Amino acid sequence: MPKALISSDPKIMMGKPTIAGTRITVELILEKLAAGETVEQILSEHSRLTALSIRAAIAFAAEALRADVVYPAEKLRSEDCRGRKRRSTSC
Repeated sequence: MPKALISSDPKIMMGKPTIAGTRITVELILEKLAAGETVEQILSEHSRLTALSIRAAIAFAAEALRADVVYPAEKLRSEDCRGRKRRSTSC
């Protein structure tokens, strides 16, 4: 996937990754897909997008998540909070 399809400029959309040459954010594309919109629906609503640019947005998000480290939050029961040091803000 050509990285040139995704750009980030602090002057455009507060630096969020966008489809190059547009103000359409990767975030918006992912939200629309997550809400159940099809690629065809997104393309019909945004004439400057292509199927390739939508795939580039998905690939960009996958790459960003691959580089991220996720630490699972430990869920505590309320009785675990008594007499112990707080391990989370849930107590």
